Amino acid sequence: MLQVNYIRDNREQVLERLAVKNFKQPALVDEIIQLDDKRRQTQTSLDNVSAEANAAAKQIGELMRAGKKEEAEVLKSKTGTWKEDIKTLGEQLSTIEDELYQKQVLLPNLPHSSVPKGLTPEENEVVLESGAMPHLPANALPHWELAAKYNLIDFELGVKITGAGFPVYKNKGAKLQRALINYFIDEAEKAGFSEVSVPLMVNEASGFGTSQLPDKEGQMYYVGLDNLYLIPTAEVPITNLYRDVILKADELPVKNCGHTPCFRREAGSYGAHVRGLNRLHQFDKVEIVQIAHPDNSYALLEEMVSHVQGLLQKLGLPYRVLRLCGGDMGFGSALTYDLETWSAAQQRWLEVSSVSNFETFQSYRLKLRFRNAEGKTQLAHTLNGSALALPRIVATILENYQTENGIKVPEVLVPYTKFEWID
Repeated sequence: MLQVNYIRDNREQVLERLAVKNFKQPALVDEIIQLDDKRRQTQTSLDNVSAEANAAAKQIGELMRAGKKEEAEVLKSKTGTWKEDIKTLGEQLSTIEDELYQKQVLLPNLPHSSVPKGLTPEENEVVLESGAMPHLPANALPHWELAAKYNLIDFELGVKITGAGFPVYKNKGAKLQRALINYFIDEAEKAGFSEVSVPLMVNEASGFGTSQLPDKEGQMYYVGLDNLYLIPTAEVPITNLYRDVILKADELPVKNCGHTPCFRREAGSYGAHVRGLNRLHQFDKVEIVQIAHPDNSYALLEEMVSHVQGLLQKLGLPYRVLRLCGGDMGFGSALTYDLETWSAAQQRWLEVSSVSNFETFQSYRLKLRFRNAEGKTQLAHTLNGSALALPRIVATILENYQTENGIKVPEVLVPYTKFEWID
């Protein structure tokens, strides 16, 4: 969430950066400033009346002790008016603050100066491409047909048990997914991330803290009886471990990783591009999260992107890195890189990771701070990224490593799978 003082002091810059993000309600900025003016005026009036009432109370005591009862009674007669004014002004202030808050949460984070202008995914900036494109046999199959051929994933059984988008992994398919999870966690720990195991449901405060709420409530599964949400990503519970926490400067950066299933309604998703593992309602992911000093957060963002690239390189998958344009970025992100792998059988790029810096947008909501060198509290920066999301990695491995004789397992996974081939 953007701080009101920042919005007031940097109005033109805020409007300029929101335009890069294709924000459709620029008038909201002035509404927030006007409401803040009203809040300040009401607060001043309340403070003045309270000061008058307090001064009168003190004066009444002094008059009574001096035996000037009549003068004291005259002042006492005015206290009812002051009390009524204080009550009225307090109620007005509360209403204004609530209205200000409701408007404030509608503003997205401001994009970093390096974010390119653009409205659609086609306008994202390709930072680099790496890896050799595989040459598949003429009869190469897409991953959903390979999954059926080798009895790895049963999509129809998932429909029977739950519904579309909830696949059942079987046999070597289940082992391959488990191998990837363990491999990603091990690599994250080598990079200095500490593993945590977190709840799969969060409360409303947690969803708000990481800016899923009120922006993405339509995409989250809601457990109404208990007022809880199934997590769309491990970012939510892992980052919320530090809600209302004041860290020491020498504790930064805090680096955590965790594996969880993720749950997303994906409302409105349909067509050929959501077939098989391309888009699911439940999928597994390893997430990396950092709490960082503002001076270092963008260097750490680049390190996180490099970490994800290293995973894709070791898996032998061709990939590319995109810097998202303003119109394709998430609500809370200041800068996002997407990493995509090349699906040889589908002949298209598949997103497998997003790595983002949220600057203080989440930490302001979370009240996540650190004590700086001067001993003053300061908002930290928060970062997170997929390292990696499983379904499309499984899809590209199955497709890109298929041969006439079966599917070869990437070398780095063999110690985890205990087999070299799926046949």
